[in-house]
Amino acid sequence: MASQTKLKILNDPIYGFITIPNERIFKIIEHPYFQRLRRISQMGMSYLVYPGAHHTRFHHALGCVHLMQKAVRVLRYKGVKISDKEEEALLIAILMHDIGHGPFSHAMEHSLVEGVDHETISLLFMEEMNANFNQSLTLAIQIFKGSYERKFMNQLISSQMDMDRLDYLKRDSFYTGSVEGNINSERLITMLNVVNDELVVEEKGIYSVEKFLIGRRLMYWQVYLHKTSLVAEQLLIRVLIRAKELIGEGKRLHASGSLMYFLENKITREDFDSKTLDMFSRLDDNDVLSAMKEWMYSDDFVLSNLCEMIINRNLLKVKIKKNKPAKEKLEKRSKALQNKYGISEKEASYFVFEGEIANLAYKRENDNINILHKNGKINDVVKVSDQFNLKALTNTVTKYYMCYPKVKD
Repeated sequence: MASQTKLKILNDPIYGFITIPNERIFKIIEHPYFQRLRRISQMGMSYLVYPGAHHTRFHHALGCVHLMQKAVRVLRYKGVKISDKEEEALLIAILMHDIGHGPFSHAMEHSLVEGVDHETISLLFMEEMNANFNQSLTLAIQIFKGSYERKFMNQLISSQMDMDRLDYLKRDSFYTGSVEGNINSERLITMLNVVNDELVVEEKGIYSVEKFLIGRRLMYWQVYLHKTSLVAEQLLIRVLIRAKELIGEGKRLHASGSLMYFLENKITREDFDSKTLDMFSRLDDNDVLSAMKEWMYSDDFVLSNLCEMIINRNLLKVKIKKNKPAKEKLEKRSKALQNKYGISEKEASYFVFEGEIANLAYKRENDNINILHKNGKINDVVKVSDQFNLKALTNTVTKYYMCYPKVKD
């Protein structure tokens, strides 16, 4: 087929025009591995709570590229030497940092594969594409892995205040309508500098950093860990686990070839060969949604009900508490369900379960957000801030949840 006209700019609802800086990056965006991100939801099942949250990993990746371009310009202006090769590597690394996400972003990591997180799969995709791009992604892979000698470049990709977080908080805030996450990402980037090869934030940017950390905490409680999003994702995980279990027992289920590959096989890190990576590259939200629409009519009580709950948003009831739910309460809910529907204890466990969620806005023990004072001194933001709540954000807050069907006792 004829080659496409090289698109140089994209229009983004958050930042306006995003420039694609060169042909190599454009070709990476054109690649089927990357185009797949158009079909991977950025926020999993959160659209069941926030109707506008239908944006994708594709949107997010391009937003990160835009912010990285701005960060490079700012740092160069302040005298930080960044070569053209390093700039391109930074843009490629941030462009591809989420390429390994599976359907609905995180659900697959807890169901279809065992002990394989999306960062690992992202690296596998990058290495596979590196072979197809004449090893031109080698430096980007080093930066992505955190092994490049210039630490501040690694921090731009992955740290307490990296380009990933600066985009997803602002973007998710926009698409959900939750203004708490509407951080001033461009001002934060404008305040960046490098001292002793590490990222710092100039003193006059401290209030923007405070808002960033508080906004991150609020977004986690209000959006990412919202109880309805939480139970929907847990149901989705259980749908995939149940389907895998039934197929393992020899029962037939209808699903796409790519989804069936992961349902029929045990996939660990050691099993992730080229064939598995290729099958993964064909898998997206649509495979899971279309399968659930079929499985709603399965003869299996567990699978059909789990799928119906998600498709028709008839979810389980969720209670979130500061303390772990009493075992007796879970057993009571489980027994009631078993007696009502004549199902086993194991089957009831798909509908009655507990878990925990944790929120840590700022992890001080590594990769601190350091503030650069006018006199040249550098201090952790918590020590410098006069915001009393900031120190509290360094403590992990754990809450416990219990899920069960909406039935009368």
